[in-house]
Amino acid sequence: MARKNASDDPLAPVTLAVGQEELLLDRAVREVVAAAKAADADTDVRDLTPDQLQPGTLAELVSPSLFAERKVVVVRGAQDLSADTVKDVKAYLSSPAEEITLVLLHAGGAKGKGLLDAARKAGAREVACPKMTKPADRLAFVRGEFRTAGRSATPEACQALVDAIGSDLRELASAVTQLVADVEGTIDEAVVGRYYTGRAEASSFTVADRAVEGRTAEALEALRWSLSTGVAPVLITSALAQGVRAIGKLSSARGGRPADLARELGMPPWKIDRVRQQMRGWTPDGVAVALRAVAEADAGVKGGGDDPGYALEKAVVTIARAARSRGRA
Repeated sequence: MARKNASDDPLAPVTLAVGQEELLLDRAVREVVAAAKAADADTDVRDLTPDQLQPGTLAELVSPSLFAERKVVVVRGAQDLSADTVKDVKAYLSSPAEEITLVLLHAGGAKGKGLLDAARKAGAREVACPKMTKPADRLAFVRGEFRTAGRSATPEACQALVDAIGSDLRELASAVTQLVADVEGTIDEAVVGRYYTGRAEASSFTVADRAVEGRTAEALEALRWSLSTGVAPVLITSALAQGVRAIGKLSSARGGRPADLARELGMPPWKIDRVRQQMRGWTPDGVAVALRAVAEADAGVKGGGDDPGYALEKAVVTIARAARSRGRA
């Protein structure tokens, strides 16, 4: 779970969510929005990326309304805000508006540290959302999910779930939710085995997700784990192809709501949201490079090469590098 500071009121004037774990950042936002809507069902929610928050935009968003409506303003990637916009945010922190809740999502680290320090100095409610890179962290996360759900799971069951699902926190959380809904009593290793052992499809898509997000080390870790547990290489190339094609489809589609894009592209709405997050950093040239890499890997695993594992590793590295092509151009 995301860790919070002592000031644990989701309706605090400013909430600062710090870290790079997307699931925890999204949960921090959802908690604030839910609390605001519980207080006022007509709460206006504005969810903005750095390019959408230009100098002067924040002042417009937080200006008094004739109807004194409650508003939640979410700023993602706050470490990437322009210098002029950072000045606007710092000025606002010194005198936040009533009925407005500002949520700043910041990756932490040195970039944009001035804004991070200013928010903390202003007394912002802070939610820590650290990246869970260690198996022990993911194990603790699973245990926390079961505790939050009010259910008991054996240590062996928690470990088996992490072993079966891998490093994707969203999938781990979803698995816990499913087990809690379907199983009565204590959840043990045998139950987890019946549900999740041999999840070849899930593990292949974990490889693809990490690769298209540009997370090379995690993608290679997931790839090696998948191959070691007997996942067919052809399933992994298929997942890689689907991941890259989804990036290409969405990047060339017209803007719109997830439901509209889902109908247009033949994807479920939740997939639209995930691919939108994954496509940051991609360029059209990067998509083309990644598709060629997938084609070469597909040929390699179907008999065109001596080592399918090497062919897949090469493709994963190329795709992850292509995912970070924006900014290196």
